[in-house]
Amino acid sequence: MPIQQKRPLTSIVSYPERGDGGNNKYRGNCSPEIIKDLISHFNLKEINDYMCGSGTTRDAANEMGIRSNIYDLHSGFDLLNHDIPERSNFTFWHPPYMDIIQYSDVMYSAAKVQQKYGYDPRQSDLSRIPTWEEFVKAMNYCMMKQFCALEKGGRMAVLVGDIKKKSKLYSMIFELVKPGTLENVIIKAQHNCFSDNTQYSGKFIPIVHEYLLLLRKDNTLFYQMLQTRKYEADIRDIQGATWRDIVADAMEDLHGAVELERIYQKVGEHRRTSTQPYWKEKGATR
Repeated sequence: MPIQQKRPLTSIVSYPERGDGGNNKYRGNCSPEIIKDLISHFNLKEINDYMCGSGTTRDAANEMGIRSNIYDLHSGFDLLNHDIPERSNFTFWHPPYMDIIQYSDVMYSAAKVQQKYGYDPRQSDLSRIPTWEEFVKAMNYCMMKQFCALEKGGRMAVLVGDIKKKSKLYSMIFELVKPGTLENVIIKAQHNCFSDNTQYSGKFIPIVHEYLLLLRKDNTLFYQMLQTRKYEADIRDIQGATWRDIVADAMEDLHGAVELERIYQKVGEHRRTSTQPYWKEKGATR
C-alpha cells in the first residue's frame, strides 16, 4: 500500500501540471492533485464521489492508498433520483458548470447508458438544464442530498466556478446552498483550459479560478443553512437610501430632466413619504 506523505493545503492552490489520474481528454475534469491534497490534509481513509466523471477521484485515492466509492450517470448512478448507498465521512463533488460543457451524448453515449442501465442520462444531466434558475435548484438538491448522507463530523469538498454569459456573471459559489459549518473557501487557479487560446474583446475579464468549499456536518437533525435569496427591492424601502438617491433614481427612471411635479408624483406614490412631511424640501435642496 502506498505511504501518504503530508501535503500542504493553503487558501490558494495552483497545479500548473495536471498530474496523472482520470482522463485529461474528459473535458471539465479537475487535477487529481487537489484530491490528493485533501486526502493528505484530512488523513482520509475513504473518499466518495457521486459525479466522478472520468474517475479522477478513484485514481487519486488509489495513488494515496485509500478506498474510494465512485459513481456517475454514465455508470448507472443518478444522483437526482437514486438513493446514496452509504454513509460518508468525506465526499468530493465537482458538479457541471451548467451547460458550459455538456456530458451525456457528448462525452459518452446516452444510448449505451440507457441500454445497459435502463434510463436516459440526458433526463438527469445537470449540464443539460436549459436555465440558470432550474440548474441552481437541481444543484442545491444534489448538494443537500449528499450532505444529508454524511456521518456526523463528516465533510464535503465542493469544487465550483463562475460562468459568464452575455456580459452577465452566474456564480455557483453564491447560489450554492451551504449547510453545516463552512470551514474554508479555497481559491484554485485554473490551467490549460479550453478557453486559454481565446482572444476576448472589449472589457471581458477571463475567469481563471475556481472555488473549493469545505463544509463540515457538526450536528445531525439540525444544522445551520446559508443560502442566497433573490428579491426585487424598491430603493424607497432601503434604509440606507437618502432622498437625494431616491430623487436621482426617479429622474433616471423618467429619462432625464423633467418637470418637478412629475418627480414629486413618481416619488410621492410611495408610503415612505407619509412619514416624512418635508420630503419635497429635502429632495429639492440636495
